[in-house]
Amino acid sequence: MEKLNQMIDHTLLKPTASREDILHLCEEAKKYKFKTVCVHPCHIKTCVTALEGTQVGVCTVIGFPLGANLPNVKSFETRLAIDAGAQEVDMVINIGALKEGRDKLVTDEIASVVEAAAGRVVKVILETGLLKDEEIIRACRCATEAKAHFVKTSTGFAGSGATVAAVSLMKANISPEMQVKASGGIRDLASAEKMINAGAGRLGASASVAIVTGGSTQEAY
Repeated sequence: MEKLNQMIDHTLLKPTASREDILHLCEEAKKYKFKTVCVHPCHIKTCVTALEGTQVGVCTVIGFPLGANLPNVKSFETRLAIDAGAQEVDMVINIGALKEGRDKLVTDEIASVVEAAAGRVVKVILETGLLKDEEIIRACRCATEAKAHFVKTSTGFAGSGATVAAVSLMKANISPEMQVKASGGIRDLASAEKMINAGAGRLGASASVAIVTGGSTQEAY
């Protein structure tokens, strides 16, 4: 079970999340020894303080949830996040640019975030529910070329989440050094195991406690 816990980014990205909510998230992460907590940038310092002396990392999101920020804004946001103490960043690609075939723009943008992260883990959110298979493949190639560490399925804000088919396709189209993070709609152990069996090396979930204790929830992320 501990191996599963260490595959989970315990996530709270609701816009209404309070400091109290974030501190509760951190307490759960410490109790269950999750890999990271994943929060908005404004909560990084709160999490760093709350998790000091533990093995739980702090992950944040960049260009979230639409991915439509200018590239220099994403890289600047990344630098600020790292300065605040984030150890991992999950960035959203420019989805419209990908769909238009502007793969170089997408690659360069990812590379700029990788550079700004200065060796920290970068996960690239593709928003697979909005993409055709060939677009997912191209996005994976962009992330691979830019030397990101993960490709990630979803933000959880686009009306669709992770699917076994998307995870399998992503796994097949990244370098052996890269991993897949599945997120969106993973609410119980059964759904978590399906994603892992399809090739996911990390899970993003707000239902993390239910997943590792055998329960279930209607939490969307």
